[in-house]
Order: sequence, then C-alpha cells, then structure tokens
Amino acid sequence: MQDRIKYWKGIEELDNTPEFEKNAHNEFPEFLPVNEAEGGEANGKTRRRDFLKLLGFSMAAVSLASCEAPVRKAIPYLNKPVDVEPGVANWYASTYYQNGDYNSILVKTREGRPIKVEPNPSSSLTPMGTSPRAQGSLLGLYDNNRLRFPLIKGKEAKWEEVDKQIKSRLASVSGKVAFVSSTIISPSTQKLINEFGARFSNFEHVTYDANSASGLLQANGGVIPGYDFSKANAIVSINADFLGTWLAPVPFAKQYIKNRKVDADSPSMSRHYQFETIYSLTGANADVRVPIKPSEEAALVSALYKAITGQGTATGAMADSKVLAAAVKDLQANRGRALVVSGSNDPGVQAMVTAINAALGAEGNTIDAAPMYVKQGNDADMIRLINEMNAGSVGAVFFYNANPAYNHPLAAKVVSGLKKVGLTVSFADRVEETAANVEFVTPDNHYLESWNDFEPKKGFLSLAQPAISPIFTTRQMQDSLLVWNGSNSDFYEYMRNNWRSVAGGGDFNKFWEKAVHDGVLENGATLLTAKSMAPASTSVKTIKPSAIEAVIYEKVSIGTGDLTGNPWLQELPDPISKATWGNYVAMPRRMAEEMSVVQGDVLKVTLANGQSIELPALVQPGQANGTVAIAMGYGRNLESMPVAQGLGANAYPIATVIDNSVLYTGPVTLEKTNSTSPIAQTQTHHTIMDRLVVQESTLAKYKENPKDVTEYIRVATHEGPAKPATISLWDDYEYKNHHWGMVIDLNSCIGCGACTMSCNVENNIPVVGKAEVLNRREMHWMRIDRYYSAVEHEEKDYATMEDPAENPSVIFQPMLCQHCNHAPCETVCPVAATMHSSEGINQMAYNRCVGTRYCANNCPYKVRRFNWFSYANNDKFGFNEAMNSDLGKMVLNPDVTVRGRGVMEKCSFCVQRVQLGKLEAKRENRRPKDGEIVTACAQSCPTEAIVFGDMKDPESRISKTLARQNGERAFHVLEELNTQPNVTYLTKIRNLA
Repeated sequence: MQDRIKYWKGIEELDNTPEFEKNAHNEFPEFLPVNEAEGGEANGKTRRRDFLKLLGFSMAAVSLASCEAPVRKAIPYLNKPVDVEPGVANWYASTYYQNGDYNSILVKTREGRPIKVEPNPSSSLTPMGTSPRAQGSLLGLYDNNRLRFPLIKGKEAKWEEVDKQIKSRLASVSGKVAFVSSTIISPSTQKLINEFGARFSNFEHVTYDANSASGLLQANGGVIPGYDFSKANAIVSINADFLGTWLAPVPFAKQYIKNRKVDADSPSMSRHYQFETIYSLTGANADVRVPIKPSEEAALVSALYKAITGQGTATGAMADSKVLAAAVKDLQANRGRALVVSGSNDPGVQAMVTAINAALGAEGNTIDAAPMYVKQGNDADMIRLINEMNAGSVGAVFFYNANPAYNHPLAAKVVSGLKKVGLTVSFADRVEETAANVEFVTPDNHYLESWNDFEPKKGFLSLAQPAISPIFTTRQMQDSLLVWNGSNSDFYEYMRNNWRSVAGGGDFNKFWEKAVHDGVLENGATLLTAKSMAPASTSVKTIKPSAIEAVIYEKVSIGTGDLTGNPWLQELPDPISKATWGNYVAMPRRMAEEMSVVQGDVLKVTLANGQSIELPALVQPGQANGTVAIAMGYGRNLESMPVAQGLGANAYPIATVIDNSVLYTGPVTLEKTNSTSPIAQTQTHHTIMDRLVVQESTLAKYKENPKDVTEYIRVATHEGPAKPATISLWDDYEYKNHHWGMVIDLNSCIGCGACTMSCNVENNIPVVGKAEVLNRREMHWMRIDRYYSAVEHEEKDYATMEDPAENPSVIFQPMLCQHCNHAPCETVCPVAATMHSSEGINQMAYNRCVGTRYCANNCPYKVRRFNWFSYANNDKFGFNEAMNSDLGKMVLNPDVTVRGRGVMEKCSFCVQRVQLGKLEAKRENRRPKDGEIVTACAQSCPTEAIVFGDMKDPESRISKTLARQNGERAFHVLEELNTQPNVTYLTKIRNLA
C-alpha cells in the first residue's frame, strides 16, 4: 500500500526543526541551539523552561498573593464583595503618582491579579484618560528584578535583624538625621516623616526632584500655582512641556483641550504660542511655535515682562520678534483669559513670569486659588545636604524614591558623601545606584500593594488601596518608619486616624468606606501643608551663549529614569522622533549638514567638566539651531535593571549648578567618531507619497465656510478634486443590530501615546526589543503617526513627506485597523482567517491563520502585525524575565488570546469588551447603553479624542458626532480606495496668528 502523504498542519510544526534552529542562529547568533536532553544551556540561558521552574518561587508567590483578599477592607469600586469569582473582574479605586505624574485610577483585577489600569471617573482632576506611565506601571508589579527581601551590606537579611540594627543605631546617632525623598503629596506620609524626625535634635526632610521645579516654587512661595488652561484664550509657553512632562500633564491636557475642540456651533478656540529649544509634545500642538536657544530664554521672558507690565523698554533681538509682538497683543487683548507658563528652573525667570500673570489678571481666573503640590523639590536644600555629608556632619540618611547617586549633577559627591555617613538606608525596590552605596536596603512595596493617600492640589484628596497582597517579602516604607519609631500601629490605622479630621460628623467607618470605594474626596477638605520658601530674587542666572548649547529633557515614556527598566515604556515611540529603546543626540538639520553628520553617526559629546558620552545623532526638524538635546533617564547598566542595560548614556552631568539652582542645560562640544549606531524608529517603515492621509485647515477658513475645510481626493494629474468611485467588487453589508465605529478628532489628539500603551496592556501585545523594531517588526496594534509640514517646491504644487520644513508644524494621527466595509485583506486570505462580522468588525480567527501575510501586503493602512517568533513565549524576547517570565505573564488579560508564531494580528475594536457589554445588557434584557462599551484606547485618552460606539443607535455620541460633522471636518483616510472604513477622522484646525 502506498504511504500516505503527510500534510503540513501548521507553522508550529517547524519549531525545533534543524531548519528553524539554523535560521534562528543566523538571525540571533547569541541564541544557540541546545541539546535539552543533556540539560544544556546557551550563554547561560535555558532553552526551555522546565516543570520545576513553572512551579517555582515566582509563580507560587504571586498565586498566593493574588488568591488572598487584599489586606483589610480594600473595597472594590463596583463589586462590593472581595471574594474572587473566576471570570468576573473586580475593580479597586486607587492612585498612581510618580515624579509629578498624578492619575486617580481604577485597577482591574482578575482572579486576584491586577491586569489593567483605567481612569477614575469620580475624580474631577483626572476623570478621563491616563498617562502612558500609569498604564505601564502595572508591569512593575510583576518585575522579577524587584528585591524579594531586605539587604544588609548587600546580603540577604531578615526583617527582624534589620529592624534591630537600625533601631539600635538610631538610638545612638550623632549629627544630622536626613530623610531624602522625591516630592511627597501624601498628607499622612508627610505627617509620619515629621513625627519620625521629631525624636532627633537635628532632623531635616529634604525634598529632591530629579527634574526640579525649584525655581517655580521659589517664585511662588513654595507652591505650584493652580494653572487652569481651560479658562485661557491666549497661552504663551516658554520651554514648558505641559502636555507631556511638565508638572501635571494629565490634568493639564484635560483643561487645555476644552478650548481646542471646535464645531459649527462654537467656532472658536484658544491660541497657543510655544517658544522652546527641543521639539516637545506641547510644541507640536501649538498654533505658533518658535525655536529658541537656552541662552535666549531669559531675554525672551524679560522682553515679554517689559511689554506686558510696561516696566522698561525691551531691547535686543527678542524685542524685534514679530511673533513675540503678536503674542503680546493676544495676551493684552485677553486680560483675565490669558496665561503664561515657563519650564525654566531659574527663580529669576519664574519671578518675571509670576509678575506677567499678575499684570494680565490671571489670579482668580486662569490661575485659581488652590495651589498644586505635585512638585516640592528644593535644589538648595539638596546641595547643602550633599556638602554636609561630605563634611561628615550627617549621622544618618534615608532615601525614599530618590536616587541622587544617579540623577543629580553632583552624583559623584553624593557617593563620596555617603561613605562619611554613619547610617545609610534606602527604601529602593531594587539595588540601584544609590542603594548600591548604602548599608541597609529595606525594599518598599509596589504602589498596587500599598495603602496611601494623596493631595495633588489643595482640597483634592485621593486614596490608594492594595489590589493584591505583597508578592515578595517587602514592606511599605511607612510601616518601616512606624516600626523604627517604636509604634505598635501600622500605616493603615495611622492613615485612618489622620483622616478623622476631614470626616466631619457622623459614622467615621461609613465615611471611610465610601472614601475608599470612591477613591477620592473633593469636598474642599485639605490635609497637606507645603513648605514655604523664601521669595525668589529677580536676578537671573546668566546662561552664557556658546557655540553648541545642550539641554537635557524628560521623555514622555521613560521620565527621569525610574521607569527605564519597563520594556512596555521602552518600546513606546517618542511622540516626535518616533524613536524607541535608548536616547540620542537630537540636532537640527542645518547643524547636521554643517557638521556632515547623518542620522546614526555616533558623536562624542564633551561636557564643560571634561566628561564625555557617546551617542548616535538624530536629525530633528524644528530644534533650535546651535543646540543639541539628550533625554535623561538612560545609561543605567544595572544588574537589577537588565532591560535598560546597554541603552544610551547618562545625560544628567550636562545639568549646570549655578547659585544653588540646577539648570538643565550646559555648553558642550561635539566630535564625530568613526562608528555608527542605528536608531530604532517606527514611522520610517513605510512612506506615503502625496496621498491625502491627514488633513488640516485654519480656524479662519473654518469660520468662513465649515464645509470647505476638508479636501477630497486628488486625481493622479493633480487637476482637481475627485470623489471615490461608487462601483465596487464587494457586496455591501447590511447591519441589522449593531454597527460599531470610531471617530478620532485630530484637533483633540495631542499624541501622548496613552492609547497605544493602553491597547498594549489590554490586548496582550508583546514587546519585541530594539533589534526587532529595527527589523520593522514592532507589534503595536495602534500607533500614532506623526506628520511634519513639508517644504513646498516651486516645480510642484504639492509637498513631499521626505522634505520637512526647517520649523515644521505637526499633526498626530492615531492609526489602527480601519475595519473597512470593503476590506482588501478579506478578499486575499486563502483560509478566510480574516473576515467581516455582522456588526462591522474586521475579525481574525487566529487558529485558522497560516501566516501567508497576504492580508498585510494588501492593507493600504499597514496596520496588521505578523508574529515572527512567538514573541510572548520565546525566551529570546524575555528581556531578562521582565515580561516573559512566569511572574511577568501574570499581567496577561485572560479574555484575550495570546498569539503564537506565524499568526497575523491587529486591532479588534476590543471585541472582548464589546461582547462583555452585550452579554451584560442581554442579562438585563435590554440593549447596551451608549458609553457602556468603550475600547481601551478611547478610555485611556486624556482629551477624549477617540469616540467609540454603535452607529446604528441614533442617540449614541458617535452618531451625533458624525451627523454634526458630516460635510464639515469628517474624512476617511485614503478615501479614493473605496475601502469604506468604519473609522472616521476630523480635520485638524489651527488658530494661526
């Protein structure tokens, strides 16, 4: 009998075949084949996890922690019982706060595991949307590199021994006792630290922020003014990235966008001027943007001050600026509705800005009476403490959420000073740069394992409750202080007692349970008192002009460096450069051409103190000529942060200390090396030439004729507009029940990336690493494309995307699967793995997909992602157990399939949420209500740029939006292809001067 033919069943059959091992070795030389039968290892990495590892400490610890109810009266936001019900989510109201980034949140848990963060609608500060960092913070809970126990001189210790030694040493300490922390906005924690220090004759709580706002604080009596961008018709910002990283970007974004949404009923919007050195996220959203050098900033503010207050006459180049004159005119025309902000850390500059706002009548209008507490760092106090440590007059020092041995310009003096302090303690969750130089490391809990309270703005209180019991043998910092202070209480009871003063009359327990359930208390009660500061001097710290002025800045994703070990955030593209995995030397095109530098050339950057770092160059249109910009937070080669190893260089030494103020700029020299290093960017992967993808217009044109701001398709000869053909090879669909769709307002999208990060977390989207991003294999289902305005050429009547202007304007466009009614992908799939649902969703049957990639080739929007190496299960992409470890996988959403190698994947309109909403409505015998079903991207957007809903429901928000904008700002991308997308965009409108 003839042998039967063996048919190939699926691409997974190739796994572990000699051909696969050979190809894997060619692509990843360090990923060598291993003889598993002999228990072999490749470069110290096991080729396959064995059964014992699956049942090892990591999985067991988190399973035990997740199966326990969170400690003491943690109250779910929606489901009051704390019992774990398989398949049913519990929600806990909590708070995320780090380095000024404040978000009141809801934490979704499944089977006791926190798996998603969403905004808390009960908060008036952040009722919608979150920051990308808040979304990504979830992965830190399951980080295998967190300390699992305390350390004494670098060795594992028991808590009993640690407590015994520290209490004994504190009893006999001599000299100053210092507690160094980043800004603390917890009233109960602040009170506890003060009580802890009261037992010592010489105690100081030093607040230190890596990216300081000390100059702003000094100019305003020790607090941040209560800025309200929603009331401003005219905004002037000088180097303040208030939509990206400055102070409180999520509340500011919510305020800012209120005056930026336009329709025919309210055809007006604020006008925003941005003067800045780097091309920031805020600058990209401005109506008018002017590049300036750091040395020009003080002169600019001085000219503005003199023009607004009338005290003196401005001279110099800035006084002759036509843009500045236009800004002054708008500010004066909108007194009481105008606002000026500055990101400078120079107290003299900030004093002038305060005076400008006073002259414009901002107090009580665009600056309300309730100050903000999100930044309280005092540069002078920290510099004095560093000198005292080196002088030997400090007997004990504690570090909480502060790492000055890495992120202070005087880091070397911090390290030398620690050697002269008798007792040194760090509460770091891992052995970082400062913790490596202290005697005791007493690791703090993750914020999702902790109780805490917060007051980001006077009169706005919020709470944090644990969503899971501690996974490791860590202890909350506040509980450690209580133990060392000899208290028998714990921080939960301490905090409850502190809140009795704001409870009013009645049953305190009922008040407390409601506050924990809601997550916020906004009745005007206040608990936090900020330290007052001496008034700022009006003298300005002179920044001498130099040939090349360098600035260091904070990235929207990584921040000041605390989150450098988070692979989700590392792979989130920078909004402007679209670069991932590392920092670089951003420089303007003119300067690059003069130096014969092309992108990727490694430059040696030499600082004023003789130190040097080497980084690749990135050509950045719109950056001030004669400047370079380097992101802070990189260059961390730590064993406890393996994800960050080999990424970039530490830029903090560039910062300059002048008269006890830290200025984030300094002179540098550049020198080309003979090496190159590619930058992993995401938007350079395909080019769309002369096609109508994004649309923009001006407010003046919109007011003149709202229906004339949206262009139609250009025909090939560019002779005029044309509408797409109505003839099609596809059959039209009839949607009888639901028709899901999305509207994205380009005027509201600020490009922050929160939607991308939220989509990643919700849909189990894997991280692929720098090498794979360079191979154009990133997996993000939702990306934000950034488009520069281009140079108009005389020989053409249109612009080319390859030739951005020297100071281009920017449009951000979230791009996801368009869920086309005439989907090109559906017609070419040989196995019908991609298909159309009866509700308008383009679906993927992962089990059916055989990986031909025909659909990706046929997709004009390039939104389909191919899983080349089973990223979610492949050790090569584990990034040292940051995500692919057994512990890291606890973050996965059980409602979404984890895709395997050889499978095509893409946006599903969060179909799992759609189905859940429909089932809930069916159980109650009704139709889903508008707003009940929200995609992850829409829910996390801080500006409500994304509207999702049922277009068959005439009362839905999306139906009303489409009806209102039809014929005005609404358009489809690549409309000429007649794909008939279910995603509609609204034209970007600019309020030009």
